[in-house]
Amino acid sequence: MATVKAMGRGSGSRLNSRGRLKRWLFKGLHETQTPEGPHEPEGRHHEHPWWKVMCLTGVDYFSTLGYQPGIAFLAAGALSPVATLVLVLLTLFGALPIYRRVAEESPHGEGSISMLEHLLPRWKGKLFVLVLLGFVATDFIITITLSAADATAHILENPYTPHFLEHRVGVTIALITLLGAVFLKGFKEAIGIAVLLVAAYLLLNLITVGRGLYEMALHPEVLPRWKDALFNGPGVGGNPLMVIAIALLLFPKLALGLSGFETGVAVMPLVKGDAGDEAKRPAGRVRNTKKLLTSAALIMSVMLITSSFVTATLIPPHEFAAPPPGGHAGGKAYGRALAFLAYEFFGNAFGTLYDLSTIAILWFAGASALAGLLNIVPRYLPRYGMAPTWARANRPLVLIYTVVAVVVTVVFDADVEAQGGAYATGVLVLMSSAAIAVSLSARRRGKVWIPFLLISLVFFYTTVQNIHERPEGIKIASFFILAIVAASFMSRIWRTTELRVDRIELDETARRFISELVSKGSQIRIVANRRDTGDASEYRAKEREKRLDNHIPTRDPVLFFEVKPGDASEFSGVLEVQGVDVEGHRVLRAESPAVPNAIAAFMLYLRDTSGKIPHAYFGWSEGNPLQYMVRYVAFGEGDTAPITHEILRQVEPDPERRPAIHVGG
Repeated sequence: MATVKAMGRGSGSRLNSRGRLKRWLFKGLHETQTPEGPHEPEGRHHEHPWWKVMCLTGVDYFSTLGYQPGIAFLAAGALSPVATLVLVLLTLFGALPIYRRVAEESPHGEGSISMLEHLLPRWKGKLFVLVLLGFVATDFIITITLSAADATAHILENPYTPHFLEHRVGVTIALITLLGAVFLKGFKEAIGIAVLLVAAYLLLNLITVGRGLYEMALHPEVLPRWKDALFNGPGVGGNPLMVIAIALLLFPKLALGLSGFETGVAVMPLVKGDAGDEAKRPAGRVRNTKKLLTSAALIMSVMLITSSFVTATLIPPHEFAAPPPGGHAGGKAYGRALAFLAYEFFGNAFGTLYDLSTIAILWFAGASALAGLLNIVPRYLPRYGMAPTWARANRPLVLIYTVVAVVVTVVFDADVEAQGGAYATGVLVLMSSAAIAVSLSARRRGKVWIPFLLISLVFFYTTVQNIHERPEGIKIASFFILAIVAASFMSRIWRTTELRVDRIELDETARRFISELVSKGSQIRIVANRRDTGDASEYRAKEREKRLDNHIPTRDPVLFFEVKPGDASEFSGVLEVQGVDVEGHRVLRAESPAVPNAIAAFMLYLRDTSGKIPHAYFGWSEGNPLQYMVRYVAFGEGDTAPITHEILRQVEPDPERRPAIHVGG
């Protein structure tokens, strides 16, 4: 086997010449440039116990307690505990089994996208992944901006907040910038902060909800009052079946409480497995990730049900009221029902402590989304050639995501309500795609798949209902999708003339052909050929033509090199070269996504292994050059000679060491 590393713009000697700041910014890029497969390179991620990583994903999941009870009451009124129960049942018997299966099938953080990647061939499959990545960006970026905006709302609503902080957009941008600064430092610091925030926040919520349950026991009249409101609500008419039916219709509005599962599998590379885990199938990591998902779901389910029940029974309905259009004076429990109870039960000091904890976890809720983006995007776009090679490094991506989040915050004026639809849309589309992926995988493997199909239908219904109720969510998601598709294809065109070969592998016959040629001491002459019949007469005619056109001495042997166009949607891969003897004509055959790039890589391999400058011979191509360029970008072939020369010129700046390209005929 012989290895050729990809050498494109922004790599090689340029990386070595960067200053200290750039070396810090691109730290880790060398280790991630040429992964040996779909799993992450060994040592890229520092691993942590599963419960610590649960806290990192939990800052998003658990932080929804800050606003979920209020959203539930606004959506369902007295029915909110029943609708929340439906949401919990969907969590435990829908989302949890789905993502436990996703963890089994994508143990390196690829998520459900990797399970759907190969459903469609070639460019259709890549475009499908880009669309899903658009929803990932919608979910994760809006998680960052919405959570920071909600943290700002809690800051502004606290009675002790100084007046100079009463700037919603400015404070939100400051929180987002601070989050980005944490991730510029590293994942280890982010996980340490997450553990402290989750522990403090859950403890304060347990105290508040526990006190609420105690108050309900002291005041038994609140239950009959809630029951009357439940059965005498609009459309119920005292019928318990109508309560369930209306709750089933209303629970999609509570979909924000389903966040956290996609990030739970996206950050799997951070989960510590067993010492004997295999690189491709780390059983220990999968098992511990399942513990992470199950523990988070159980904790959140208990907290959702109890908090919804306590707030719906103890808080007067008018305190949940949303502010009027253009106004800022809603009910005191609007968007912060548990904080309202914390002040009511324990006074301003405890209430402020609860507010500080809520502000901190809402601010850091974006950490799980940022961690998910840093793990998912580098697994797809650079591999597709749809992002620069430096997109495999974390710190440049952190800066880009932070800037995007700041722009989104300015566009939406840090308004929590305006971003809620997009957040729920991103979450539900990803969960629906995960359910479909698991259903298809189970069916393909001959396992039980009907239950997963039913779960998929439930998620699909929830998604459609959410989009119907809040169509702005799909509009925002469409913007992210278009932006990712446009940027990806621009990058693909920009990177087209990179070498695009990870390594070269020669079979025994091909190695023998080359070694015999080198041992004779003659020039290395390669005739590029597009195979037609593949018989001796074809090669005899081709050899005669090239010798006449290029004055090749008859004593110098030639090797034919044929590259069959493969899947042009793939950006790079292994170039496998096979040797074939056709009645004395020595032929080397390979398949590659891009023909010129494969020829250039092979020429460089010959130069490096033989110590001689190889010569390649091509024929003229007749036709429109623009059409050839489009064919090259889309299908990997075109006017091969000039493109091969340009690739070699970019990879090898020294003309004296550059393989020679000859065109004639």
